[in-house]
Amino acid sequence: MSGIGTVCVYCGSSGKGRESHRTAAVDLGRRLADAGIRLVYGGGQVGLMGLIANSAIDSGGTVIGIIPNFLDELEVGNTRCTELIRTPNMHERKSKMAELSDAFVILPGGLGTLDETFEILTWRQLGLHDKPIVVVDVDGYWAPLRAMVTHMANERYTAPEHLDLLTFVDTVEDVVPTLSAAPAPTHPIDSKWT
Repeated sequence: MSGIGTVCVYCGSSGKGRESHRTAAVDLGRRLADAGIRLVYGGGQVGLMGLIANSAIDSGGTVIGIIPNFLDELEVGNTRCTELIRTPNMHERKSKMAELSDAFVILPGGLGTLDETFEILTWRQLGLHDKPIVVVDVDGYWAPLRAMVTHMANERYTAPEHLDLLTFVDTVEDVVPTLSAAPAPTHPIDSKWT
């Protein structure tokens, strides 16, 4: 694998989505563990977040959960994690997740997932990191996102080459091979710029 030892997965904390999304989360957790890739995620035990983490753990993988104190106090933190890091706020949570990871994978999710995706994409656009970002378009869930970023480029609010900063794949089976083929990151995220 091209220097990708730890992957941050952004995904929904809701368990109300399609069964295929839940299946994808479980499958990706197992595949990451089988490939010896550590999982970094938002530390929750609910929704797709809980499913991917518990699947990786059950498959013998290493899982680092990062959760802000206020969410941990609501008892949504996953105590099964290999390591559960608590942060004072959401901002530090996102920075820590990005800092510890060699690549990012996006599964279906809601507003929080979009927030994380666009933040890490913007950081890459600005040259703050060169880590791969892979969007798993389970059942076409992210087709509107692909259309939106293409529209932004067509309207000249982003450069056409920035479309290549996201890699879209159709299934979780494509994730590990895509990461294996990606160039190894050459510089870490510097927290002084984030």
